[in-house]
Amino acid sequence: MCITIRDLAEATGFSVGTISRALKNQTGLTEATRVLVFNAAQEMGYDLSRLRPGRIRRIAFLLHRQHNNLSSSPFYSIVLHGAEAACRRAGITLSFIAVGPAEPVMDQIRVHKPDAILCAGYFETELLQSIRTSGKPMVLIDMHLPGYTSINPNHRLGAYLATQHLIKTGRKRIAMLTGPHAHYSIQERIHGFRKALFDAKILTNPEYEIAIPHQAEEDKLVRQAVTDLLSMSEPPDALFCYNDHTALTAMAAFLDKGVKVPDDIAIVGFDDILAAVNAHPALSSIAVDKEELGAEGVAMLLRNAQQENLETTLAVKLIVRGSSMQAV
Repeated sequence: MCITIRDLAEATGFSVGTISRALKNQTGLTEATRVLVFNAAQEMGYDLSRLRPGRIRRIAFLLHRQHNNLSSSPFYSIVLHGAEAACRRAGITLSFIAVGPAEPVMDQIRVHKPDAILCAGYFETELLQSIRTSGKPMVLIDMHLPGYTSINPNHRLGAYLATQHLIKTGRKRIAMLTGPHAHYSIQERIHGFRKALFDAKILTNPEYEIAIPHQAEEDKLVRQAVTDLLSMSEPPDALFCYNDHTALTAMAAFLDKGVKVPDDIAIVGFDDILAAVNAHPALSSIAVDKEELGAEGVAMLLRNAQQENLETTLAVKLIVRGSSMQAV
């Protein structure tokens, strides 16, 4: 049975015109009405592709406020640059919106009037569901959720390569500083870290895994984690960090305590931001093509007019530098 707008009108009690405006995200309706209509359309199996979205001329780039900070900006600012460059080549206008779960997200989106949406980084499921009620084509960048189109670096392989590299240098006691476990990227990196240890028949020490929450005092928490690692009866001789900012902060903390890098402890980060190259010693890292991540997100929006749920994974590469040279 093909569900029509008239069927939705009868089921919800709204007029056919209201149903049409809600599904097309047009003005003149309350957010409650828009959400009710969209949810009814999903539940009844209405084919949203029948709305025939026109050519994409404006894209909104959404970034969660927790990523709009010193730790995450070196990564996402380049992703944004890649998306902006791709939009410029295609004659598309790109607008940037920093959002949070307690903010009127849909009001902000309507102000920018996008034809499609890019969501970069971690978003709460409820927030994504709210954004999805716009009915607009949508792609998640550096985030994965079943039922959504997404593009991600190969987080698991990157963590595996980083940990495998540390093992090959002769390290036996390998620790990891992780971020919030709710993040898909961090879950995947933890899996890769543990898999490399398992394949090398190295027993995982739970005390060697320390989670660093996204907080205003993140650097202070990283330094405390370093202190905790060094206070162990068998301190680690290698450290894999879930991103470069954490790795650089940890490396500075080790050096301040007189611990030599890489002689006493080898360190590898993830993302390969510019600061990794300029550090002393230079930081080994997993390179992610951040501009390509943003550009491909735009390309997926342009190719995916019917909003099919697609998943794309970008390759990553281990870059070995002074912070993890061969142990002697």
